[in-house]
Amino acid sequence: MCIRLSFARAQYGDKMAEKIHLRIEQIQAADSVEELVKYSIGNCHPLKGDRAGQYAMDLVQPFRLIFDKDKEEVLWVRIIEVTDYH
Repeated sequence: MCIRLSFARAQYGDKMAEKIHLRIEQIQAADSVEELVKYSIGNCHPLKGDRAGQYAMDLVQPFRLIFDKDKEEVLWVRIIEVTDYH
C-alpha cells in the first residue's frame, strides 16, 4: 500500500505522501503505540465505537492514517486505510 513513497505519491499526491511517510517513520521509531498516544505524536489517539482497537494519526486535514496493532506487544502495526472518517 503506502509503504512505497512512489505508490503513495501516485495515489495521494506529494503533500499527503510525505505526511504518510512521516507517520510511518514515527510509528517505526516508537517503542509502543502507547508512547505515540502518551506524547500525542501525530495526534495519535485510540478510536471508539465501531473502530475500537484501532488508532488514528493526523495527515493532511481532514484525513487520518488508521492502523491497529498486534496484541499487546507491538511487533507490527497494520495500516488499514487513509480516510476522512468524520
